[in-house]
Amino acid sequence: MSDNDVVLKPKTKVKPKLERPKLYKVILVNDDYTPREFVIVILKVVFRMSEETGYRVMMTAHKLGSCVVVVCARDIAETKAKEGIDLAKEMGFPLMFTTEPEE
Repeated sequence: MSDNDVVLKPKTKVKPKLERPKLYKVILVNDDYTPREFVIVILKVVFRMSEETGYRVMMTAHKLGSCVVVVCARDIAETKAKEGIDLAKEMGFPLMFTTEPEE
């Protein structure tokens, strides 16, 4: 190689590795005051469930005391839980949804 030769080396491209956002569970908590039909309506409106799926989730919460409704990103989970609680409060029911991180 002479002094005028140029050696070209390819540049390595470094892509930052993005982590997936941590997932959160929205949990329906059973109570003895909110009518079952109203719970199904909330599940249909807020969580876009079918009548049958809403019924199964509601019955699971009724029998076991609580039930996971959906698992999603934190901000979506908190928004959906608040939306469900707010709709129930407007109608005078103590329906409760909680969020917690998925293991």
